[in-house]
Amino acid sequence: MQLREPSDDDAARIRELTESAMTTSYALSPQQIENIADTTFGEERLSEAFDDDGTVLVVAEADAETSDEAESGGEGTVIGVAVGEVEDGNGVLRWVLVDPEQRGRGAGAELFENAVERLRDRDVERVEATALEANTEGHQFFEEFGFVRVDERQVEVGGESLVEYVYSEESNAEQSEAAESGDGGTAETGAEGEETTDFPNTETRDGELTATTEDGDRMYVAREETESGTEASFFVAYSGEAYEEQYGYYCGNCGSLDTVVDDVGRIECSECGNVHATRSSEEYDDSYL
Repeated sequence: MQLREPSDDDAARIRELTESAMTTSYALSPQQIENIADTTFGEERLSEAFDDDGTVLVVAEADAETSDEAESGGEGTVIGVAVGEVEDGNGVLRWVLVDPEQRGRGAGAELFENAVERLRDRDVERVEATALEANTEGHQFFEEFGFVRVDERQVEVGGESLVEYVYSEESNAEQSEAAESGDGGTAETGAEGEETTDFPNTETRDGELTATTEDGDRMYVAREETESGTEASFFVAYSGEAYEEQYGYYCGNCGSLDTVVDDVGRIECSECGNVHATRSSEEYDDSYL
């Protein structure tokens, strides 16, 4: 396997492997995946990116003797791609995609490290990486390289409104310092029996974060079990302090436990309209997940 910069001749293959990789690893419908692949990795869009000095593109090419084309005398084939760009003085790694049939050979890791180094060579202040929430594998992948999640936001990709996570090279020590100071989106808890500062309508009981329903029942909020929202995160709420039986979701925006979940995993707060939705409402076959 070798890494190199792609050319116009690689555009069709990159588009092909993009759709294949996303079909395997993204919790999105086939139509969503096709839209994203067309708008982000279509031949015209890639041709523009090839000529853009602010874009970093690198592909992994299988050696001829190990590629699927080797039997017919081929020269090897592109099995993965990484895409990054310089934005506001930072390097941002947008995509790392590997052909599902070629995984397990280290292509993803080599693409990641190579693209990050290319971004660093642009004299950026720091390097970040982004991953759609619908990516079922990318989040752990980034953390293995020492990147930590520092933000989440709503973005439009291929005409779809989706949630994107942002990962940074910021060290764990810096993250801990930010958490202690209340920065970086990490919630603080108040003293025993007092309302917490970053979770509205909650209080700390026996060291646990709790919220109360309209009927006066106490629920336990799991701060580590989150789903993104358009206004703030949703947190899983349990009916007992053993955290075994889920009651529903707590809305981090308004502090309400009055939330509803539909059959495609869309969460909505009935009080403030905060919404978590990673998929469109269109029908699709679960075999694509």
